[in-house]
Amino acid sequence: MLNIRHAHFIGIAGAGMSAAAKLLRDGGVLVTGSDEGVYPPVSDFLTAQGIPYNTRYAAANLPREADLIVIGKNARLVPETNAEVAAAYASGVRTASFPEVLSAISAAKETVVVAGAFGKSTSTALLSHCLEAIGADPSYFIGAIPLTPATSARRGQGALFVLEGDEYPSSNTDPRSKFLHYHPRHLIVTPLAHDHVNVFPTPADYVAPFVELVRLVPADGSITFCLEGPLSPALLKTITRPLVTYGVAHGEFQAADIAWGETTRFALTRNGTALTQIETTQLGAHNIQNIVGVAAFLIARELASPAQVAAAVKTFRGIRRRLDRKSQTTRIPIFEGFGSSYDKARSAIAAMKLHFPQHRLVVVFEPHTFSWRNREALAWYDDVFAGADKIFIYEPATQGATTHAQVSQGEIVARVAAAGFNVQPISEPDAALAAIGAELTERDAVLLLTSGNLGGLIERVPALAEERWPAG
Repeated sequence: MLNIRHAHFIGIAGAGMSAAAKLLRDGGVLVTGSDEGVYPPVSDFLTAQGIPYNTRYAAANLPREADLIVIGKNARLVPETNAEVAAAYASGVRTASFPEVLSAISAAKETVVVAGAFGKSTSTALLSHCLEAIGADPSYFIGAIPLTPATSARRGQGALFVLEGDEYPSSNTDPRSKFLHYHPRHLIVTPLAHDHVNVFPTPADYVAPFVELVRLVPADGSITFCLEGPLSPALLKTITRPLVTYGVAHGEFQAADIAWGETTRFALTRNGTALTQIETTQLGAHNIQNIVGVAAFLIARELASPAQVAAAVKTFRGIRRRLDRKSQTTRIPIFEGFGSSYDKARSAIAAMKLHFPQHRLVVVFEPHTFSWRNREALAWYDDVFAGADKIFIYEPATQGATTHAQVSQGEIVARVAAAGFNVQPISEPDAALAAIGAELTERDAVLLLTSGNLGGLIERVPALAEERWPAG
């Protein structure tokens, strides 16, 4: 696969697709692409990388000289309804998923796969950042746009290749979990919790591909395992080999004496013995968990000293859309959380309450992923917003609505209201901004919670706050 000259990516604006495209481009391959509904931060990433793409799907987008066509997993990327995909399959040109591309690129490296229900993007970025900081010159693939390191994908000269491993199917024609392509030498398993209910209807279904993943790790490899996810015990009982375990309060590596703040401090411990003091600007207990997990891998493998880990963590700025502050020029703290699942949403809300306890919490939520729009997950709305004082619910995405039991905005709002929350539906962006603006006060903290773009409100709400409550 690597002996190619021109790769065309259909659905290039996915975080994983764009990162895989960069890795090919950095290897000397000409890369083009196409997508629809492209928005930041991936649109900014593609522009910065100088990767050209069309903003609509069409058969005419396929370059005549392309010798590889990479097709994404998006529900719109099927030949029955997408002329460009149909033309790709009819062309006779080799097609692949981006996990297959990553498998080929990383095959000669010592791979570290980071997998789990939540925390994997941040953990992958942090591990890559730490390895860069100690001069290990790693290769890496991060399925999100990081603030540190400086890019989501890089080919280094060092031995290690760090890969974020996703359990979601590889493509619309390959039901295997993406991470099963990545031949892991080492594995970091972040917390497990039931997610992607449209693909994994039961908790047992969700755990099953992780069981397969663990079995791929060779005897001379390693597994670093978080003990604290709701489904983590189900996977743990299937593992008979030695592990390095971690958590905030469970495992060989833990955090102790946590002092919460916009800069949080804690002691990193191993078997109860303090190794070093850690400082971080990342919010929430889940990010302490991520830091402990990365530290556990680096220290147990003797890749970095505790002091080196502490120094690297101090300069880590995190991931875009994972509780990153949207403006420094307003007195109202406004953060964006990646609300793609129940546990991610709960972690983000808990972090906001932990760090801004004196503020009223206003959550602006978009049911964007299939899980949030699936009737089977309606019970999530009974308590997911616990701690929020006011909730605005944007209209659900309609992409792929016919492929599952889609619920309406009215049903979601009614369910949240029945649970006792102060909730209000919003739809048209101008009217939505006006409704949010009428509600906000200077004593509020705002959490924008979505995996979509909230109709542009991610940019417009901070701008409104900057105008009304500028920083002194």
